[in-house]
Formats: sequence, structure tokens, C-alpha cells
Amino acid sequence: MSINLAFYGAALFGLTGTALGAYGAHGLAAGGTAPALVAAFNTGVQYQFLHALALLLLAVMLKRRVTAALNAAVVFFVLGILMFSGSIYALVLFGARGIGFVTPLGGVSFMVGWLCLLLAGRTWLRSE
Repeated sequence: MSINLAFYGAALFGLTGTALGAYGAHGLAAGGTAPALVAAFNTGVQYQFLHALALLLLAVMLKRRVTAALNAAVVFFVLGILMFSGSIYALVLFGARGIGFVTPLGGVSFMVGWLCLLLAGRTWLRSE
């Protein structure tokens, strides 16, 4: 299950990150959106891309050996992308100010995902 979530999540988030990045660079800036909002949007895109690549790495790792920590990292990275980047996109595109509390929760999810990857290394690296 987690290998599918990691692989397809990486592909989907990479695809949508490309589209959203292009929109941020061309549509938002040309449409007169405030520079601070464009910068925030681009931060969401950057974090989405970085964690899409991390999900792809996790899919490769899970193909070799499944561990609970790797599975948890997948879940936390997906949640982080949805909460962190998603809340920024909602704020910039729809003016959804009431969900601003979700952004730091997404950041915490990213950190927990990286911690899970760190913990996975203790057993995953010894398996060779």
C-alpha cells in the first residue's frame, strides 16, 4: 500500500507541482497578485517538489525493504504536502484565511516524515 502511495503520490505531486509552478510564475505574477503572495505560492510549490522527490526515493526504498518507519514517512510526507502546500495554495488562490493554522501542521508533518526516514535508516541500512 505505502509503495503505491509513495510512487503515485510522487508522480501526481510532481505533475501538479509543475503545473502550479508554471501558473505561479506566469499567471499569478502577470495577474497583478501581490509579490508576497506570489512568493508564498512559490514556497508551497518548492516544498511540494522537494517532498515529491522524497516520495520517489521512498518508493525505491520500499521496493527493496518495507519497514514501518518508511511507511510512516510516506504518510507524513503526503500529509505535509496536502496541509502545508495545499493551505498556501488555498490562501493565495481563494483567499482562504481561516485555514492558516493548517500550514504549520503541514510543516510538522514534513519534519516527522524526515524523522521517520532517519529512524528507518537505523535498520534499513543494516539490511544489506
